[in-house]
Parts: sequence; structure tokens; C-alpha cells
Amino acid sequence: MFLLLPFDSLVVNLLGISITVLFTLLLVFIIVPAIFGVSFGIRKVYMKTLLKIFQWATLRIERGAKEKNHPLYKPYVNGIIAKEPTSLEEEIKEIRRSGSGKALDTPEFELSDIFYFCRKGIETIMDDEVTKRFSAEELESWNLLSRTNYNFQYISLRLTVLWGLGVLIRYCFLLPLRIALAFTGISLLVTGTTVVGYLPNGRCKEFLSKHVHLMCYRICVRALTAIITYHDRENRPRNGGICVANHTSPIDVIILASDGYYAMVGQIHGGLMGVIQRAMVKACPHVWFERSEVKDRHLVAKRLTEHVQDKSKLPILIFPEGTCINNTSVMMFKKGSFEIGATVYPVAIKYDPQFGDAFWNSSKYGMVTYLLRMMTSWAIVCSVWYLPPMTRQPKEDAVQFANRVKSAIARQGGLVDLLWDGGLKREKVKDAFKEEQQKLYSKMIVGNHEDRSRS
Repeated sequence: MFLLLPFDSLVVNLLGISITVLFTLLLVFIIVPAIFGVSFGIRKVYMKTLLKIFQWATLRIERGAKEKNHPLYKPYVNGIIAKEPTSLEEEIKEIRRSGSGKALDTPEFELSDIFYFCRKGIETIMDDEVTKRFSAEELESWNLLSRTNYNFQYISLRLTVLWGLGVLIRYCFLLPLRIALAFTGISLLVTGTTVVGYLPNGRCKEFLSKHVHLMCYRICVRALTAIITYHDRENRPRNGGICVANHTSPIDVIILASDGYYAMVGQIHGGLMGVIQRAMVKACPHVWFERSEVKDRHLVAKRLTEHVQDKSKLPILIFPEGTCINNTSVMMFKKGSFEIGATVYPVAIKYDPQFGDAFWNSSKYGMVTYLLRMMTSWAIVCSVWYLPPMTRQPKEDAVQFANRVKSAIARQGGLVDLLWDGGLKREKVKDAFKEEQQKLYSKMIVGNHEDRSRS
């Protein structure tokens, strides 16, 4: 028994040295650079290395599929059905001409009109532009993450070994490292904001609060191995305004807050999230609502208006879509944040799915599962564009203003601009959408009838 003691002591010493070395490397190469907002360029070298590996793996798969005469399926990019932007009246006119040869203004109603609605229904089922916005985007190249692409199958032993090596690296090295960084960032955020919260209001408290938030968010960004490129920083949101952005993931908040200082808006939660919220609000005037208050639109608008009217307060960060979209499009913006008359600072966020899928499908994965998927991805790579500030024009209502901001974000981020409500992720189509099509068709028929009556 006593002969084993020196061996046990050696193991304990080696383990202690390993932990000390690991913590020192974390402190020198990750935590300290995050505190001062600098980078050694290690993540960019890591990204370029991954790109070369992905390219080699994809070429090897394509070559293997060609040698074995296996079809290599690649997903469609522009949709199954080619569509041109035409009106209901124009399409029905074309159907009538091709069918009976009669002009549109001759009959009040033709049975062939039914074919227009049948075709539209089938097109929607085959190529639903809403439902496919809530599933992971398929890739045209293999990134050694089988969960993000099911089009590439086993081709060779080398690729299988490479994939297995990637699993070991992601789960046995990157995951523990990222968990340690995330724990460090969250612990410092709770501790730092709590301490700053006891200071008297003034410039010192505001300065410390800003840098504590930035430091902790930058550490959390490194916990995801996030590689972010910020464009047009001169347009960053300023005090007394509202920052609106397209929404893909809960980490959108970390992505933006690691480069700017914002007041968050959200519902009060319990558990760990509640602890973080209570600590943050001590150091910074965030806007948290009780569950019962969130449903009161007038109360929410009042609280937001009071916040933006004080030009000394931080810009509010809001995601008007209200739900996460898979970063291929921008869906309808809720008009609430565009009614209060503040300057709006649009921000476009575009993720690169080659390294990991940032989209959170909340109807399929819980928060813990989602974060595990993020922390076992290769990296989170994205670009952020700060657009010029926008204000509501004199004759523009809140809906028109929201659509104008949404179009600017979609155009800058290379995303599809959709009018559909993201709430369709969990709800059925409202009757108002159906009635709108019925009114268009009815107006076309009744309008033609009235024109002929006058003549």
C-alpha cells in the first residue's frame, strides 16, 4: 500500500501542473486579450485551416462519388419552383387567354379562375417560403459535422477517420475549454455588475459598468470561438435610440454586446437567468418586464418611450421579428418598437453556416441542447453591418417604417425580405391573410362589372 504513495503523488503533481498550465494559457491567450479587446489572430488562423480541410473533404467526396457512379445530391438554393413577381389579376388574365381565348373583361367569372388558386396552393405546399425558414440551412460542402448536412455519406476510410478525429477534438478539447470560458464570463458578469451596482450613480459607475459588460461578453464570445467582422462602426447605435437587428439565435445579444453597450429588453426569468438579470440591472438601466406586463402593449410602449426620451440612457437592443429565423431571410417586424418616435439604428447579422449552424429552432431544441450544439461546433463565424440611422418620415405609419427598416437590413445582409409573420412558426395563418386574397379577387371581378355598368 505504501509503495503506491509515490506514484499517487506523481499523478497528483502532474495533474496539478496540467491544470496550472491550462489556466495560464487561458489567462494569457484568451481572458486578458478579451479584457483589453485585442486578438492575437489565433482564431483566424484556425478558421483558414478549417476551410482548407473542408475543401479537401468535399473534393474527396465528390471524387469518390464520381468513381462509384453515386449521384451527389446538392440542395436547391433558389427554391423548387421558379416564380416571377406578378399580380393576381395578371396571372388570371394569362390563364383565361391560354384556356378560352377570352379577355379578362368579357366574363364576370370563369371556371378556369379556380386553376390559379389550385396552382398557388400546390406551389405553396411544394415550396413553402415560410416553413423552410425554421429549419437548418443545408450546405453545399461537408464541414465534418454530420448533424448539419445529411447529403454527404461515407466515401472512404480516410474521411471516416478524419470525422472521428474531429469528434474527439470538439468534445474532448474544445467543449471543456469553452465551458470553462463560459463559466468564467458569466461569473465575472454577475460578480462585476453586483459590485458596480453598489457604487453611487455617476461617470465612474457608468465607466466601470460599460467595461465590465464588454469584458464579460467578449469572454463569452471566445467561449463560442466566435469570429466576428464588424463593418461601418461609425454607425453604431447612440444613446436615446433603438438598435434593431434580424434574429437568428440568442447569441445575437452576445455578438452585438461584445462591440457596444446596450440596454436589454426582456421578460424577467427565474433560475440562473434571473440571477444574471438582477445583477445586470444594478449596474445598468436595463428594461425588464414581469410576465403579466409583457402582454400589455401600452405599458411596454410607455416604458420604452420613457427610456429613449432620456438621451443619457443607453440605446435599447430589440429584435422585432420576435422569434429566431434560420438566417436566410428577414420576416415581419412587429410595429411596437417603431411607434415610439425614436431614432432607429438598423443592424444586419449574417452567419457563415460552414463552421456551425447558429440558428436556434426553439420548437425542436431546448436551450441547454442548443448551447451544447453551439459549443461542439467548430466555430461561430459572422459579419455585422451597422447601417445609417433611420427616422420615421412625416406621412409614414409605424408599419411602413418597420418594413423600410427591414428591407434595408435584408438588402445589406443578403437575406430574403419576407412579409410573413414569424409567429407562423407556432401558429396557424390568420384569417386576415385569406380574406386579403378573397378581397383582391372580389375587387377584380366587381370592379370590372362596375366599369362595364358605367360604360
